[in-house]
Amino acid sequence: MRATAAIILGAGKSTRMQSDLPKVLHKLCGKPMLAYVLDACREAGIETLNVVVGHQKQSVIDAFAGDSGINWIEQAEQLGTGHAVMMCGEALSGHDGDVLVIAGDMPLVRAETLRRLLDEHRAAEAAVSLATTRLDDPTGYGRIVRNDQGGLLRIVEENDCSDEQKAIGEVNISYYCFDCRALFGALEHVRPDNAKGEYYITEAVHVLLGEGRRSVILPDVAPEDALGINSPADLAVVEKVMRRRMSKMQPN
Repeated sequence: MRATAAIILGAGKSTRMQSDLPKVLHKLCGKPMLAYVLDACREAGIETLNVVVGHQKQSVIDAFAGDSGINWIEQAEQLGTGHAVMMCGEALSGHDGDVLVIAGDMPLVRAETLRRLLDEHRAAEAAVSLATTRLDDPTGYGRIVRNDQGGLLRIVEENDCSDEQKAIGEVNISYYCFDCRALFGALEHVRPDNAKGEYYITEAVHVLLGEGRRSVILPDVAPEDALGINSPADLAVVEKVMRRRMSKMQPN
């Protein structure tokens, strides 16, 4: 089996959280949200965990001081998701396998979903694989545009969608798996040609698609799993979902 490493993105501040606390340290059911993502990766069989930190990095590192299995990577300037992954290039320079890329603010991710994504990726010998879900209201998410054969053609961000594309209900939930060498090769061609001047991981996906590299979509992930946290209201919603899950796991 090919070795798999994880890159977990946890450098952001998020002004909408109305707190100076690093976003990934906000707690759900008594645990920092980052802990749930780490747990899911480990349960999926991923042992090499690279966590990208930036805003108040030492606070995040100190919160997990008892966990010696994390490799901390600094992103001094927050220049986008693609840039965060670029910061891991040296740490993964000798890694000849796959890389899972996921945000640290998605605590509802399930280990089962990550295992399925990895299995499909390996079975297809793909350069890039990603998970999607379908939402009645896809506002704010990147839309999945498929080709005539049903494969991935492009991910179109909300601001770039045509009226027709805005009606697409299948969305990108930002769980990615890449062949490591293909990923960092593609990142060399990514440019910050957008309004924010940032490097996006989705552009690395587009580079690989443009090269004709093989891709896989893992569809129909449970919509609640796609819930990220960008505000106190989001945190409250996700906490309710987490408590419901935990209650179902408790013995009667």
